[in-house]
Amino acid sequence: MTGTDSGDPMVAVTDRGLAYGDGLFETVLVRDGVPLLWNEHCARLSRGAGRLGFEAPAREWLDALPGQAPQGEHVLKIMLTRGSGGRGYRPPIPAEPRCYWQFIPFKPMPERWEKGVSVRLCRLRLARQPALAGLKHLNRLENVLARQEWQDDAIAEGILLNDRDQPIEATAMNLAWFDQGQWWTPELTECGVEGTLRRVLIDKGLLSIAKTEDAPLPRFLNSQSACLFNSVQGLWPIVECFDSGHQHVPGQWPIDGPVRRLQDGAHTLMGYQFNFPTS
Repeated sequence: MTGTDSGDPMVAVTDRGLAYGDGLFETVLVRDGVPLLWNEHCARLSRGAGRLGFEAPAREWLDALPGQAPQGEHVLKIMLTRGSGGRGYRPPIPAEPRCYWQFIPFKPMPERWEKGVSVRLCRLRLARQPALAGLKHLNRLENVLARQEWQDDAIAEGILLNDRDQPIEATAMNLAWFDQGQWWTPELTECGVEGTLRRVLIDKGLLSIAKTEDAPLPRFLNSQSACLFNSVQGLWPIVECFDSGHQHVPGQWPIDGPVRRLQDGAHTLMGYQFNFPTS
């Protein structure tokens, strides 16, 4: 495994991650040198490398990274590529993967935890590709184009739909809504990123997976409550939704007990201080 940190500016122009997006990345919240949801991040990186057909770094090698963080809260960004070699799109066998990493100072947004956020529906539609579904791969042009659709800072996130107008995720966060007495999050068998916080919340029984065919856009828009979450920002309640023409759509949600209870569960996992009422 070849590795380089943010202090080394050299990236090979032949690196397949740069040339083709042939690789994966993780963004890990690190607090005073301790990584949050670390087992889940390492497991996702390993699963992704296996799907792409090359080796992930050894766990012992990865375990040495978070301890290099300065004190305080940082995001550890790990980028794993197939390395260089091969001819055109044909990958080298065996591959010689490279791993790049850096620590980025981070401050959460507690006002968004407390007051919630406004979102919009993106015009861009996610392509269905089961071979890549769930992976946090380096080719994120869909997300870039979707995020380019708005510049209004009052809109915190954009909701991404597939080509059948079914909600899948936000540009950088997972999505959930509350109805029928439980929290639902879209299945990600055709597209979307399987977030580490999402996986833990499902494993703990706090989230249920909604089959794509059972989750049309009106089900999300007419739900009782809704939220966004990831393993860095925590959980943001959604309070209103606009369409791509900046008009309100039916989705307007209170910050109610179900939101606060799920938020409390998520933030406990992440070590965030959370003092908002849960009832």
